[in-house]
Amino acid sequence: MRVLGIESSSLVASVALVTDDIMTAEYTVDFKKTHSQTLLPMLDEIVKLLELDLDTIDAIAVAGGPGSFTGLRIGAATAKGLGLALKKPLVHVPTVDAMAYNMWGTSGLVCPIMDAKRSQVYTGLYHVEDGLKVLMEQCPMDMRELARLLNERGERVIFLGDGVPVYRSIIEEEMQVSYGFAPAQMNRQRASCVAVLGMTALLDAGSGSGAGVGTGAGAVIGAGTGAGAITGAGDYHGARLVSAADFAPDYLRKPQAERQREAELSAKGAAAKLPGDY
Repeated sequence: MRVLGIESSSLVASVALVTDDIMTAEYTVDFKKTHSQTLLPMLDEIVKLLELDLDTIDAIAVAGGPGSFTGLRIGAATAKGLGLALKKPLVHVPTVDAMAYNMWGTSGLVCPIMDAKRSQVYTGLYHVEDGLKVLMEQCPMDMRELARLLNERGERVIFLGDGVPVYRSIIEEEMQVSYGFAPAQMNRQRASCVAVLGMTALLDAGSGSGAGVGTGAGAVIGAGTGAGAITGAGDYHGARLVSAADFAPDYLRKPQAERQREAELSAKGAAAKLPGDY
């Protein structure tokens, strides 16, 4: 099975190709360039280097949100264009799930935090010691409220994501349980994690129908191994197989411009503008 992964939900731009249980290639950049400048050139470099025929991929897995509205739209447009041109399905992979999967094998509570502005983060809670177990699905949350929730759980916590440098002072002030921060090679989004979790949806579809997910998927399933055995994701089933035409990002909340517009039209007018929106 061969899956192309695309990650554009934050400042990080990442493209990866995973073939069965091998990460064939990954190109990741965390730099202030728009994803419209980076994603396709990065994919082109991988295609040239590997002499890759894109018709041989089984699906395109995409970080489907939450995250940057602009980044998610660019990633979705790139994946949809490729999917329609190649006649390949897309896999919607929750952004925060893929971030947590980057910590595979870690004990304790894994807590990705993406800066959502206005003292909020996009977050979720996971155990990843033996697969990927979702304890709290991805959602927006006030950072202090999250700290209180983590203290109530009483487990050691590992934080990762671009919310760490933004809210580190709150973490240090509020956390009462043991905690730590993921190192540089593990603390941001990676397309390889998106691609591998994308495989779980392909394998689920193949095991249910026995067809429609490409010869690569069929060959893997025919070997008598389940999705968890191949991907290391255990019983994870959060990724969704969709057509390229039907794929849409999951923003989890309204875009900032829409929130501003609603505030300006409200009875309070300018006084109702949201903190941090300007």
